[in-house]
Amino acid sequence: MTHDLWILFWAGLLGLVHLSVASFAFKAQAGNAYSVGARDENIQPTGIAARLQRAQWNFLETFPVFAALVLIAHVSGEAGYWSLLGGRIYLAGRILFLPLYALGIPWLRTFSWNIATIGLVMVGAEILA
Repeated sequence: MTHDLWILFWAGLLGLVHLSVASFAFKAQAGNAYSVGARDENIQPTGIAARLQRAQWNFLETFPVFAALVLIAHVSGEAGYWSLLGGRIYLAGRILFLPLYALGIPWLRTFSWNIATIGLVMVGAEILA
């Protein structure tokens, strides 16, 4: 498997990490009876569980774009130095984002999001170059 597809693979696994930690944090907050039930009461997460849910949503906003760009670069043969570096930067920024958001660290969280977005733009820019 090529390097760009490995980056996409690890980003996909990061999505599962987001899903898992958000789910487990909410389950710890709401309890087993609610999490395995019909959830008719519509309990909303608070505190760290809410931050983890928002981090998951944020990841899901950028991941489809990242996946599409990586696949376009790969299939078109345009994947090169800058798109691979951009993919690494995206992944690193997104990995940092999760704990920073969970801990409620505002400026560094935003900085890690910016890093990831720069990586995303780098992947797209190599396709256009």
